[in-house]
Amino acid sequence: MRTLIKLGGTLLDSVESRARLAQEIAEFSLDHETVVVHGGGKQMTRFLAERGVESKFINGLRVTTPEVIDAVLKVFAGSINHELVSSLVAAGAKAVGLSGIDAALVEAVPLGGEYGAVGKPVRSNPEVLHILCGAGFLPVVACIAGDRHGNVFNVNADQMAVTCATAFGAVRLFFLTDVDGVRDGSGQIARTLNLTQMDQLIQDGVATGGMQAKLEAAKQALGYGVREVVIAPGARTGIVRQLSKNEPAGTQLFWSVG
Repeated sequence: MRTLIKLGGTLLDSVESRARLAQEIAEFSLDHETVVVHGGGKQMTRFLAERGVESKFINGLRVTTPEVIDAVLKVFAGSINHELVSSLVAAGAKAVGLSGIDAALVEAVPLGGEYGAVGKPVRSNPEVLHILCGAGFLPVVACIAGDRHGNVFNVNADQMAVTCATAFGAVRLFFLTDVDGVRDGSGQIARTLNLTQMDQLIQDGVATGGMQAKLEAAKQALGYGVREVVIAPGARTGIVRQLSKNEPAGTQLFWSVG
């Protein structure tokens, strides 16, 4: 069963957390065609701050100047990607680091305006994912895209995950994050949400910022045919095994509107 696992950058910030998730994903990938997509916003902000560059955001997206896009390549496709790949290899997986630029895996267009080199994914060529997974490799994709003119774009990691999942033909999409799931209006973790309920949480201002972005991404994935989307606590030991067995964890999202 084809599965895409999106890892939030916070989960990869410590050696212990990264090693644990790598072990769980490596074991899972033995029986499932798996692709990993990762972010790294926290690490990026720290990298820029250490160099005296202030991070500016508009609607939750990092304004990406030429200086920032250089850092995006160094941090996302460089240190974060390679540290994760190394951890997966140590756990026994045949992990291969990629970005959306490789083999035109994900092509994007600029959002324009003040965003700079922030891109919106518009198409994906999953051939390299099929080739790697078919040969027993585990693709690990950094959230960077390109275009046919040699431009490089910083892409929201949740959108990158959806684009890769739908092109790859993933049946399941797991967003592993640093929270326990989606909180409802009473502050409790919602075990399931349908389309109407997701929209309501956004309209009521309950789901904002990063959680709103995840719900919007989940809606898009479900609309494109991904059958199962879960926003789950990546910090929980055994979470990947738990999800693989369809045990309750985090918030499961459905397309139904009832």
